[in-house]
Amino acid sequence: MQKILRIEESDNLIVALQDLHAGETVSWHGTTFVLKTDVHAKHKFAAEDVAEGGLVSMYGTTVGVAVRPIARGEAVTTDNIKHRAAPVSLEGATSWRWQPPALEAWRGRTFEGIVRADGRVATANYWLILPLVFCENRNVTRLADALGRALGQTDDSLSDLAIGLAHGATAAERRVSPFPNIDGVRPITVSSGCGGASSDCLAMCEILAAYADHPNVAGITVFSLGCEKSQIASFQEALKRRNPKFAKPALYYRQQDWDSETGMMRDALEKTWALLPAANACKREPLPLSRLKIGVKCGGSDGFSGISANPTMGVVSDIVVGLGGGSVLAEFPELCGAEGNIVARCDSVEKKRRFLDLMQKYEKTANFFGTSIADNPSWGNIQDGLITDAIKSTGAAKKGGNAPVAAVMDYGEPMPDAGLSLSCTPGNDVLAVTGQVAAGANVVIFSTGLGTPTGNPIVPVLKISTNSEIARRLASMIDFDCGPVIDGVPLEEVAAGLLEKVIATASGTYKVAADRLGQYDFMFWKRALDL
Repeated sequence: MQKILRIEESDNLIVALQDLHAGETVSWHGTTFVLKTDVHAKHKFAAEDVAEGGLVSMYGTTVGVAVRPIARGEAVTTDNIKHRAAPVSLEGATSWRWQPPALEAWRGRTFEGIVRADGRVATANYWLILPLVFCENRNVTRLADALGRALGQTDDSLSDLAIGLAHGATAAERRVSPFPNIDGVRPITVSSGCGGASSDCLAMCEILAAYADHPNVAGITVFSLGCEKSQIASFQEALKRRNPKFAKPALYYRQQDWDSETGMMRDALEKTWALLPAANACKREPLPLSRLKIGVKCGGSDGFSGISANPTMGVVSDIVVGLGGGSVLAEFPELCGAEGNIVARCDSVEKKRRFLDLMQKYEKTANFFGTSIADNPSWGNIQDGLITDAIKSTGAAKKGGNAPVAAVMDYGEPMPDAGLSLSCTPGNDVLAVTGQVAAGANVVIFSTGLGTPTGNPIVPVLKISTNSEIARRLASMIDFDCGPVIDGVPLEEVAAGLLEKVIATASGTYKVAADRLGQYDFMFWKRALDL
């Protein structure tokens, strides 16, 4: 196995692919380096002497500045470099030249999807139960759990184990679902809706409306308390803005109108159950890959993320876009340092300006609270080699491949059916995935080098590892291993395997680990102060 990697020949930082030791000699394309310090796997060392104030680069761009002299062969750390990104300007911008990857092998391929009455495509078929305020979370989960048990879709393994320990009983035989075409009854729980800024309560309605309108949802049951800021009328108005022709079955329960919670819950269960046969009537059919709308995301990232999993995901994104499908790249804090590449890829000056405006607005808000987008790397990121936001961001941007940017959206705004889109979300795993699904993604691909349990209530989140060790150690959490890229397997070969996994996931023949583990996470981005 190669010990080191220079991503671009112009880079003056080199990646250690395994633990290296002071005094060890390593080589890259005929050039040798004697290491001045230990360099842990996934970390970087200087390929040349760097003076104080000198710039360091990876992926062919600036990723930091030296805060003291760094010797050739010395590891870079948070003690000797800090974040610095290449300047961005709209002056002299030229059209982005993009050569899609080879598409011949994929043009005739299909996945088994669901075509809704309005022509939109689903990769799953769920009944969604949601609250308009946190006070109703318990009723939401109770109803979802009761229906899930009746459909034989609730994981009772822990309850079965507890009963076995207490009584020596064996697990009850699982029931066969009477509605085999319904993939599940999924609950959403919230932490807002009242007691906070009105703007956040209304924003929550917009995101919940996006979920209700998502093609993967067959119908909804909605719970309201009655006195909250997020009123049923506000939610219904948000639904009309999202889709003026919204026609899915929808049940509404305002608890303060009922003199008995038990009576309300029985009514909700009976009426929801009565609507499930119609939801079950849908059937999957072969559809071209151009009907896919994928989200690309990373979390729990490590020093291999931008070398293995993210570029692999980027190839898949380029293939889907090249075939006429859609892909959405989120996490604006993880584009801090990669702005030059993103601006160059925007296919109009208006989109370039909107991207920079959203980035600057984000930074201005962060500054107001005494921080910066550049504070994005977590403790785990830094420990695993992502020691500046620009190092993290330039690797994170690889998830979006090389396609031109066709749309720039704020949080939760709908993505187009075709092309690469940018969605302004935080880097937070759940906030970002929630936003990508609200934008319309019907499969999310999520890379991780350290492991993360993130999933979603209505869209499968396919977890891919950056290294084989984490894929083995966290096998129950990981769906696909991109570690072979580090071992020298061609990127295109690994990407082909990942796209096959995406097709199986979109077809419902593969159940992602997050769904097997019941990781149905929802958290929208609140931008105002809680009151």
